[in-house]
Amino acid sequence: MARYLVAGAAGFIAARVAELLLADGHQVVGIDNLNDAYDVQMKDYRLGKLIAQPGFSFHKIDIANKDKVLSLADTDPFEAIINLAARAGVRASVEDPWVYVDTNVTGTLNLLEFARQTETPKFVMASTSSIYGQDAPLPTPESTESSRPLQPYAASKKGAEAMCHAYHFLNGIDVTVVRYFTVYGPSGRPDMSMFRFIRWIVEGETVQLNGDGTQSRGFTYVDDIARGTIEALKPVGYEIVNLGGHEAITMNELIALIEKLTGKEATVEQLPFHKADMQANQADVEKAGRLLGWEPSVGLEDGVARSVAWYMAEREWASQIRIN
Repeated sequence: MARYLVAGAAGFIAARVAELLLADGHQVVGIDNLNDAYDVQMKDYRLGKLIAQPGFSFHKIDIANKDKVLSLADTDPFEAIINLAARAGVRASVEDPWVYVDTNVTGTLNLLEFARQTETPKFVMASTSSIYGQDAPLPTPESTESSRPLQPYAASKKGAEAMCHAYHFLNGIDVTVVRYFTVYGPSGRPDMSMFRFIRWIVEGETVQLNGDGTQSRGFTYVDDIARGTIEALKPVGYEIVNLGGHEAITMNELIALIEKLTGKEATVEQLPFHKADMQANQADVEKAGRLLGWEPSVGLEDGVARSVAWYMAEREWASQIRIN
């Protein structure tokens, strides 16, 4: 049985990672500042499920606060730190880039320093497919140019990746950076298209579509992503690995699929395509298979059906979630 520090524990992917670790008999210490970047009801829902499980403990901590992070050094040692705490979202980063630097760069630095001081041997950090910029080949391998990010969000994650490498080089910390592509599933982020489209279509509200719907995303179900993140705990030295984005679909096709699964017809309003958005993404996950032994197992239609079923089960409160 190992003991893990999971940062961002109330987040979409981190909560599922923590659940899988607990199910395997490990201890998990979760930290999260429970900020209002999106509706805190969703974070409270995920955190409540974790707190109910033996082996889980929680501290409300902002990883940008160095003293608070380092205060955890007085606890028992950790096998690894899994940093899934982040300010995410390309559009919001244009409006307030400073908070993205605080959390994604300074917060990562604080956790790396914690790892150094406590001699924690392994560090896993979540990064993003947005780092590949505008003209990435599809599917996109990790070797693709990533030094010209298009938004502060991607730039902050590039900075965090570089800081991870510096701490690996100077201190011998074993680091796996996992670049997530589009992740979806039950209790997903309400600022992302999957939750919004399901909510709007089920509730008979207008689907607000940025662009003409021909833009595409490579989707991967959250359980597959969580499992890949855990497999990233194995020693690799310093590696960057794509996770997710294996099954591409356009936004128009996604809306049609949700219509089919819900039996409801969408009313769509087209809005201007946002400059911060990417036209397409899809991951080359060959390296994840070779290095981590990972491959996704949940097909897109099955995963969307599970997401719809979750929404219907939680509809009473999920229909009231703030999504703007």
